[in-house]
Amino acid sequence: MTDTQPSGAEKMFGDFAPALVHFTDDVLFGEVWKRTDLTPKERSLVTVAALATNGNTEQLVFHLGLAKENGNTEAELIEAITHLAFYAGWPQAMAAMAAAKKVFRN
Repeated sequence: MTDTQPSGAEKMFGDFAPALVHFTDDVLFGEVWKRTDLTPKERSLVTVAALATNGNTEQLVFHLGLAKENGNTEAELIEAITHLAFYAGWPQAMAAMAAAKKVFRN
């Protein structure tokens, strides 16, 4: 990344796993997220759905905030998680909703 501030990946793993930082910053956020066939809003919604479905609530917290920055409303994200309960499983949706409440109400 070109920011002067270290990225989240750099802060967490910079001297421990520099290759992972590179792939996160330069490939995932530097290339994949910049592709134009999906808008950032759409890309965020897909990412939130995938993380919620897989129960990755630690990463979900970050991506719910990013989804808001990318134009998704809290209501849209809550509705998406509610909808996922029927396709991804109730426990995953409950865990994802707890993460959303943490992000949106705390």
